[in-house]
Amino acid sequence: MAFTAALLGLVLAGCSPRVAAPTETYGSLATVPEKLGADGTTITVGNAHAPVTVHLYEDPRCPYCEEFETTGGGPELRDAILRGQVKAEYTLASFLDGKLGGSGSEKAVNALRAALAEGRFAEFHEVLYANQPEESEDGFTDDRLLELAVQVEGLRGRAFETAVRDMKYEAFVKASEKAYESAGDTLNEGPGTPTAVINRVRIPADYSGVLYDATAFSNLLQLIRRSPEEWEGYEFPEVPTPPSLS
Repeated sequence: MAFTAALLGLVLAGCSPRVAAPTETYGSLATVPEKLGADGTTITVGNAHAPVTVHLYEDPRCPYCEEFETTGGGPELRDAILRGQVKAEYTLASFLDGKLGGSGSEKAVNALRAALAEGRFAEFHEVLYANQPEESEDGFTDDRLLELAVQVEGLRGRAFETAVRDMKYEAFVKASEKAYESAGDTLNEGPGTPTAVINRVRIPADYSGVLYDATAFSNLLQLIRRSPEEWEGYEFPEVPTPPSLS
């Protein structure tokens, strides 16, 4: 299939295709539309009519999510959102609290939901990953989250502070974790973080390297935008299992 050659060649080689000019642009994340979906857990950021949708499953304490968001495909995704070419959807998990101890993931997810209520989710999401503590450190405390909120203009007010300290959106946190778990192939176990589903096609774990390569991820988004029908019918080839040394 021509699309297979394009995916393996264009994306991995770093060549950029020509794409049509965007129909809507935004000056900054502060002006990008954001809303809570009808399912009560999916947070959408960007032009509702964008031809490409990237659905991300993330845990705020996950270091691989931090890598994606800060040095991998995340900055390219934000640029595409600002150009009106892509919208992002987020399902926020908090399973790392159970694995590592503490409550930093739950507190961070609650704070992100509180930021959405103030119209500042996208900006605060960027700030949290830029200041993520070590995975083993339960660093997203109420005080730290409020300290970081100062970096987002207009976010830290009485309503936001109360929502953070009182875990106002605890029900959302739990529902979002359940939504993450239901997206996995194993009962009560999510797909892993970060996982990206682009226009209904999940990037398999064996191909997750594209999430951490900024150029490859940017080219993938452009390729999907250029050939959406082929992408939605695409099946990733199986990666051969290395021979046993025993």
